[in-house]
Parts: sequence; structure tokens; C-alpha cells
Amino acid sequence: MAQSAKNTSPALNFKTSYAPAPESVSAASIKEQYQLFINGKFEKPLSKKYFATINPATEQKIATVAEAGIADVDKAVKAARNAFNGVWGKMPAKERAKYIFRMARMIQERAREFAIIESLDGGKPIRESRDIDVPLAANHFFYYAGWADKLNYASPNRNPLPLGVAGQIIPWNFPLLMAAWKIAPALACGNTVVLKPAETTPLTALKLAELIQDCDLPAGVVNIITGAGATGAALVNHPDIDKIAFTGSTEVGKIIQRATAATHKKLTLELGGKAANIIFEDAPIDQAVEGIINGIYFNQGHVCCAGSRLFVQESVYKEVLQKLKDRIATLIVGNPLDKNTDIGAINSKQQLQTIQKYIAIGKKEGAEMFESSCDLPGKGYFCRPTLFTNVAQSSRIAQEEIFGPVLAIQTFRTDDEVIEKANNTPYGLSAGVWTNKGSRIFNITTRLRAGVVWANTYNKFDPVSPFGGYKESGFGREGGLHGLSAYLK
Repeated sequence: MAQSAKNTSPALNFKTSYAPAPESVSAASIKEQYQLFINGKFEKPLSKKYFATINPATEQKIATVAEAGIADVDKAVKAARNAFNGVWGKMPAKERAKYIFRMARMIQERAREFAIIESLDGGKPIRESRDIDVPLAANHFFYYAGWADKLNYASPNRNPLPLGVAGQIIPWNFPLLMAAWKIAPALACGNTVVLKPAETTPLTALKLAELIQDCDLPAGVVNIITGAGATGAALVNHPDIDKIAFTGSTEVGKIIQRATAATHKKLTLELGGKAANIIFEDAPIDQAVEGIINGIYFNQGHVCCAGSRLFVQESVYKEVLQKLKDRIATLIVGNPLDKNTDIGAINSKQQLQTIQKYIAIGKKEGAEMFESSCDLPGKGYFCRPTLFTNVAQSSRIAQEEIFGPVLAIQTFRTDDEVIEKANNTPYGLSAGVWTNKGSRIFNITTRLRAGVVWANTYNKFDPVSPFGGYKESGFGREGGLHGLSAYLK
């Protein structure tokens, strides 16, 4: 009887539909054209060039944005130097802290507007922008504001001093959060800043510039210049920059390292990753499956620390795989501004093409592909959540960063085997371990060559915790007490 009941039980049905729940775009003020933010004012570019920023969910232009040339970069650096020498570098630390606290509070006050613009410009679901990106950005400003007048305690007996002018280049996957990671510690340490956001997602940085104006931060302390690779190169090569902080691809990071090697510039690099997410047979399986989903499909997989390689112990492989497929089937791909959406739009057409290229490579190499059967919007850059099984250790989808919602799954039998497989990559940014044994957690985490290792969770961030990698994932740490040292001498 029990066997018969089991055989006749209905199959799981994940075709549940929800009524649309879109966030209103009217809550955000977006200009048709944006200028460069230099010396406390929005100024037209000397280059006289502009480019369009595109909504990846609709492929429509949102606004035109100024493109900074070499002369514009020089103007911004000079403004930052004058502000450092004239005001910010001489200001008492407790007074600097007041400005940083004010910025944190104003981000909270304008959280809804920031979240809408972040999802419009970048394609990420509004739930993530609203509940993760914006609150974390505000928290970083709060955290480093508290350190501004305590630097002697952070570096006892070392007489910490600011470096001067920091050139900062941030990526398109977390535009506002990365701006906070860069600007907050730099200001707390007494430096001034020239920030260049990614060309595909400049709008929240420019909205932050408006906030900086409103909080009466002294002119030139923070300058925000927009543009593509040439603008970033001009900033990196400017002779009056004291510090370069870069988050982005490993390839560009290597170029920057070569460019600064023979100079006085201090450098930190936070680059790519190919993180291993490891599930042992004694792990809480349902919790681990949620961690896998969060690890690879959060922000469409546009995460440098994404758990893009999954290692499952053989004895629980079939169970984990089935539950993972069932869970993927529930994910909603669609309008980033809809509060029901789990996976939004791929950031750009170019990035979607890169992801599709790697999916084709995975098939060609003999791996078995599974993807969600969900419907995709008729317009925009969208990709179904995808996983590959029977993946070889030498496969390109297991070795190279895809930066999309694509998971490569392998199995293992012993601790030593999974450590060898997990460390067999040029990257070393992050990893995850799932087991109910504390001793195993300590054993595995100490042997993994990764800067951040999560245990029985994934993608948890806090301003107090440092973040950064080893090997081709870069060097230096952002966040926490460690994040101060990058901006002090």
C-alpha cells in the first residue's frame, strides 16, 4: 500500500504564478544627461563626449553620461589634491567623521531611490538592491565614520597618516556598494578621492554625487568621473595619484599592477574568483541547497565570490542534485523592478554573449546541462539559471570565471580529494563549506587557499569583516580594520 501511494503521488508543480508587483520608477529622480562631478560641482566634460547608459531589462536608454578624457581626469585629480592640502587633510578627525556619518544617514533616507536606480541601471532584482546593496552601503559609511578619530588605536605606535589622493575604479556588479567600500575608508583616513564607476552602471555613483553636494562635503574631497577603459587608464597613470584601488577583472588588474609597479603608488586589487562550494554528506542538505542557490544565482551570478563550482560528496550527490533542480525550477526570471523576481537581467549584451559562449563550451566539452524551463521576457538581456554535471576538473567552465548564473558540479569522496580539487584554480577569493562537524570546518577552511571562507552559509557580508583574495584574485583587504591600512602610511 505504501509503495502504491508513493508511485501515485503527484509530481511537484512549480508553475505557480504571481500577480506583478513592480516598484514605481516615479520614486526616483533621473536626469536625461549627467556631467562630471569635479570640485563639488557638475561640469561638462572638456572632452565634449557623452555615452548612453542602457536599461538591460528593456534595452532602452536611461540617460546620457559624460565621458571624461585625460584633461578631465587631470582636473579632478588637481581638485582632490587641493582639497587634501587645503581642507580635508588638515581637518580634525572628529569633524571628518561628522561628514561621513551624514552621508550614511542620507543614504538611508534616500534608500528607495538608490535601490530603484541600481536595479534600473544594473539589472539586479529590486529585492536585492533594497535589502542588501543599499543597507550595506550605508553601513560601511557608518562603520568607517566611527574609525575616523580612532586611527591611532587601529595602528598603535605607528603614527598613521593619510596617503593623499586615492584613485578608485569600481565594477558594474555592485555599483553603489563598491563606491561605499572605496570612499568610506579613504575619507575616514583623511584622503581625498577620484572615483570612476563602470561605464554600464554610472547612475548610482552620480546620484551619490548629488548626495555629497547636499551634505556640504568640502569641494574636491570626492570627485566622480565617468567613462570607460581609457578614463580608468588615465586615472591609473596620473602622476599625482598616491593610491589606486581597483575592483574588477583579473586581466585589467594585471595591467594596472604593471602600470603602477615602478611608481610610488600604493595598490590594492580585488579581482576575479572561481569559488568552491563544498557539501559533505553530514551537511544540513536543505539549508545547503539554499546556500548553493544564493551562492551562484544571487545578482545573476555577477559576483566575484560566487560559488560557481559545487563539490558534493558522492553519497549525497543524487539527493542534492534533485533538490537543486527542484529549487531552480521555482526561480522567477524577469523584470528587475518586480518584487517577485529572483533573477533579473544580465548587465549588458556583451556579458550575456560571454555567458552564452561558456554555456556552449560546457556542452562541447561533454558536460550535461540542466536549465530552468521558465519563460524569459521577449526583450532585454536574460539568462535562465543553468547547471552542468559530469564536469571535468580541466573543463573551462570549471576553471574560468563566467560571471553569470552558471554552476559547474563535481563530486568527491574524501577531504583530501576535495581540498586538492578546490585549490586547483588560479583564483583564491572565496569558498564555502557545509557540514555539521566543527572539527571538519576548521580542518577544511585552514587548508583552502581562499581569502574568505563561509561555513554553513554563503555570501554573508558585514562592514566589520575584511574581504579580499589570494593568487589571481588580487591582494589587499577591504572592510573591517584591515580596510583602513590600505589608505594609511
